[in-house]
Amino acid sequence: MTSTLRPAATTEAVQRPGRWLALSVLVLAVLLVAVDATVLGLATPYISEDLKPTGTQLLWIGDVYSFVIAGLLVSMGSLGDRIGRKRILLLGATAFGAMSVLNAYATTPELMILARALLGVAGATLMPATLALIRNIFHDPRERSLAVGIWGATASAGTAVGPIVGGFLLEHFWWGSVFLINLPVMAVLVLVGIKLLPESRNPNPGPWDMLSVVLSLVGMIAVVYAVKEAASHGVTGEPIAAGLLGAAALYAFVRRQLTLPTPLLDMRLFHNRGFSGAVLADLLTILGLSGLVFFLSQYLQLVQDRPPLEAGLAELPAAVGAVAAGLVAGATARRYSVRAVVSGGLAAIGLALASLTVLDESTGYPVLGAALLVVGVGAGFSFTVTADVILSSVPKDQAGAASAVSETAYELGAALGIAVLGSIVTGVYRGFTAPPGTPTGAHESLGGAVEAASGMPMNTAQDLLASARGAFVDGLTIAAGAGAAVLLATALAAWFMLKNQRLGL
Repeated sequence: MTSTLRPAATTEAVQRPGRWLALSVLVLAVLLVAVDATVLGLATPYISEDLKPTGTQLLWIGDVYSFVIAGLLVSMGSLGDRIGRKRILLLGATAFGAMSVLNAYATTPELMILARALLGVAGATLMPATLALIRNIFHDPRERSLAVGIWGATASAGTAVGPIVGGFLLEHFWWGSVFLINLPVMAVLVLVGIKLLPESRNPNPGPWDMLSVVLSLVGMIAVVYAVKEAASHGVTGEPIAAGLLGAAALYAFVRRQLTLPTPLLDMRLFHNRGFSGAVLADLLTILGLSGLVFFLSQYLQLVQDRPPLEAGLAELPAAVGAVAAGLVAGATARRYSVRAVVSGGLAAIGLALASLTVLDESTGYPVLGAALLVVGVGAGFSFTVTADVILSSVPKDQAGAASAVSETAYELGAALGIAVLGSIVTGVYRGFTAPPGTPTGAHESLGGAVEAASGMPMNTAQDLLASARGAFVDGLTIAAGAGAAVLLATALAAWFMLKNQRLGL
């Protein structure tokens, strides 16, 4: 219960009786994004079989959403501060639903990549708006910590709901159905949000600088593209040129923000060590996790022959751990310390990933389930507390921009993780020894090998699948080791950068 004897800021929260109902609308938006992100992994084998993408196209389908969203999050967060966070959230949710339909009915790899990119444009409006609205609805620090915990727990629950619902749909319908589950959630969000969500914006926002928007978009996409291409095909002229272009655009963006009277992103936010440390921790954590997570569903289905629903249920421990940890993360950080909770959570994820380096084709589920549970608990603690640190480090008027920085780190980490760690998996996989007469498509993806085997004599097919699955698992264990190294290094960095950081009382 919130006491009326607390300071004035808390009284303002008491006078907003619908704040918890408003939070229920915000978590629907988080659920929308989380479900969409997780169902893609389950649907990937079916997309490979139907659309027949190359290995590079498959990676683009997986990460172009993150490329676009990373490039636009800062711009959309700042736009929400200016035109209203409620307005941009509802517009974005409507567009997200429409683009989900385009994803569901894509008929070529190129159209699927375009549909994922457009979904990223819509998705860029959702996450910054939800966190910014939480910052403006919940003024009491303890209530805000709980609200952020529920927000994060819902995202984790979405990662559980997505594979289970997606697995059920994939066993009964075509792969496009996994994207159509966004529509009822979007409809409820918009209809209920119109009535329950309060509008909030920066009272003195200044103009929305289009040149800054372009520089941010070009810089982020070019840098991530350069890393992806260099990881996939080596350091050649094209990724070098893209990297230089991206670095120049981001440098110009930063310089411009420092000179504008009302910048798109206030660079002074990064002078706060807690803010910078939390953002860096988020980026590196997701980088270490995302490449592995992207390929885990393929391992469960194409290596261990689990049906989609069973594969979805197999990933449930991670979500359960994240939900449980997220709900108590704020209280735990107040009792001990921010850096202990964040660093401990990251170290736990790193050790769990390290345990997956011994994965093979016949690894029993108890080992995998235990590792996923530890990953979920660690992520629930670290992500919830870093989100709280980021929100509490800035004035309410800049909540959208700060939230956008947090989400940019998340999406940039996801894109880089899929690009770098995913390219490790793909690179190792492509080198497997195939029986004579194997189609070239079998070397592009494990899904391609499974499809090729279906048209071969039994003995030849078994040899192909054994070789392909072995190479895939080898790549997966190397990626797990690389992810573990990144997470353990991040845990150490967070210990120093979050020193003396405290959550509000």
